[in-house]
Amino acid sequence: MFDSDSRYAALKWYRKLRLGWIFNTSTFIGNFVIALVVTYFFDGLGYGEAVNYVFFLSMLSIGLWVTEAIPPFAVGIFIIATLLLGFGTDYIIEESSPVDLYVGTWTSNVIWLLLGGFFLAEGMRVVELDRSLFRFTIRRFGSKPEQLLLGLMLTTGVASMVMSNTATTAMMISSIIPLVHLMGKKSPYSIALLTGIPAAASVGGIGTIIGSTPNAIAVGALAEKGINLTFMDWMIFGFPVGIFLVLAFWKFLVSRNHIKGLEIDLSKLPKSTDKVDPFKRKAVIFTLIVTILMWLTEPVHGIPVAATSAVPIVLLTMTQVIMADQVRTLPWDTLMLVAGGLALGIALVEVGLADIVMNEVNSLPIPTFGIAIVFSLVAVLLSNVMSNTAAASILVPLGLALPAPYSVAVPLIVAISCSCSLLLPVSTPSNAISYATGLIEQKQFRPGGLMLILLGPATAMVAVMLWSLVFV
Repeated sequence: MFDSDSRYAALKWYRKLRLGWIFNTSTFIGNFVIALVVTYFFDGLGYGEAVNYVFFLSMLSIGLWVTEAIPPFAVGIFIIATLLLGFGTDYIIEESSPVDLYVGTWTSNVIWLLLGGFFLAEGMRVVELDRSLFRFTIRRFGSKPEQLLLGLMLTTGVASMVMSNTATTAMMISSIIPLVHLMGKKSPYSIALLTGIPAAASVGGIGTIIGSTPNAIAVGALAEKGINLTFMDWMIFGFPVGIFLVLAFWKFLVSRNHIKGLEIDLSKLPKSTDKVDPFKRKAVIFTLIVTILMWLTEPVHGIPVAATSAVPIVLLTMTQVIMADQVRTLPWDTLMLVAGGLALGIALVEVGLADIVMNEVNSLPIPTFGIAIVFSLVAVLLSNVMSNTAAASILVPLGLALPAPYSVAVPLIVAISCSCSLLLPVSTPSNAISYATGLIEQKQFRPGGLMLILLGPATAMVAVMLWSLVFV
């Protein structure tokens, strides 16, 4: 499929000539110039050089995230380095200021929480607990097409609450490929599978702090303001929202694709041939149970979730479930991106740029509730064309400047809305994995993507506002 696409073929030829660096360099310079021009006009407002500097960096970062002139994780590194240059020296801003806040994002609770989640996900993959989840789904939900689709989506959604959404999608997509080949790529059921699984992985991740990177960014930003959300605090509203959106998307697919009455043959599905060490499997199960229980019971024992994240790191390496080579393959680039995003958010708040923007927003002739709606829609729309982590990094600090209780609710609404971007193959890595199979067309993502653009933010608004009224 891809080789027949002239644009893809041209891109391959372009890369073979090793001229890709010319495009990336020119794009970087273009973004730099645009950011400079926009900042030149912003400077006329007279907010001072520190505000202007952070504004320039924000504009440049947004451009780099959208155009991907450099990888998203490299933007994160660039943000921290540029903040250190601007505020830690007198080369750009005349008076230097402490920069520990920006460097400290590397050791924030969010980073350790995500790292613990990465180790758990890798451990589950090594001992094939992921495949066991798939086989359990088959046994539990049977072969009726609508029930099997529900089972696969629920399994994907729940698994993505403790595993990377990308890894969960890759695991489930690889398991159903033989069935898709059997049914044919034009079959309504194949379309339902290849759109339903990535959607379930994305919205299922809403259920826990570690389920989606925007969740962790929102929690980290609130923690900087002295508002600490426990693992269980998030699940009170996040878990119901995640499950509801999975069920709503399943119902949408069943209705739209008319899959009732179809017959499917499960005998072609792959079976595991590798033998798994029983000791290692038990070690992963034990580690998984202990870690999740400690995360859920943080209010009881008082051990921070970041400290609990050391449990899977220590136990899974001590029992040799995860070896040094596997540690090197973990998504360290995600941590770099998150650290940079958190640093940019801190800078927006520290220099007062977030307050400036929100003062202008608050002066608009709409109520604060309307502003919260705008934030949620902007979040889901931005996340469809750029990294949801980047979108959350930009919008969450701005939401913190709203009056209470919106200063707590809006960052959470933004995080959830960022996980509902499923309009395009590039909107989320989960969609990209499904699209890369060559068995689904880009236009087939649109109906479900449009549905979630509306339903996702609306559900987030209702759930988070109710939670904030009761618990905040």
